[in-house]
Amino acid sequence: MSHAHPQSTDPVSEPPADLDDALARVGPRLRQLRLERDATLADLAAETGISVSTLSRLEAGQRKPTLELLLPLAQAHRVALDELVDAPETGDPRVRLRPVTRHGRTFVPLTRRPGGLQSYKVVFPPEPGAQPSLQTHEGYEWLYVLSGRLRLLLGSQDLLLEPGEVVEFDTRTPHWLGNPGPHPAEALAVFGPQGERMHVRARPRG
Repeated sequence: MSHAHPQSTDPVSEPPADLDDALARVGPRLRQLRLERDATLADLAAETGISVSTLSRLEAGQRKPTLELLLPLAQAHRVALDELVDAPETGDPRVRLRPVTRHGRTFVPLTRRPGGLQSYKVVFPPEPGAQPSLQTHEGYEWLYVLSGRLRLLLGSQDLLLEPGEVVEFDTRTPHWLGNPGPHPAEALAVFGPQGERMHVRARPRG
């Protein structure tokens, strides 16, 4: 008497379908990012050291994405590595980027275009005892208060910002922004590239 054996599947040798789908989206995503930067394949090859033919095959889905290839490409396009692999399909207008926390403040990305102006929803925890430390850097900043209160020191001015108020200023002017409390504050912020690096991407010293 013979017994029928079910077809076995090896989860190690056979990647899950959702991983295949994610890898299949890498090529179109790479092409989209390159075109948004108005860069040619030759430009990208010069930046990354990856040959034009390899880049072309990657974008066309004819070359399997590897970490060795994706790391320099993520750096060139100024995006996180997981954004290349776990990105929405090309043409999907929904922004699903992950929040970033810096110095206790949460930055929720509202844009995904690399370079240029970047917009965020920023959540400021209460900092009633914070000691203001004015800073300067290249760039420009625009801020709209959604809820709570924010204190802005700008040059010789000391301003208390309420919901619905908007400020914009040249960040070469000494400035400091904080939440005097007692509740969390939320704001929409638009940064130029230098301001984004200062507020969102710069690593804490020490």
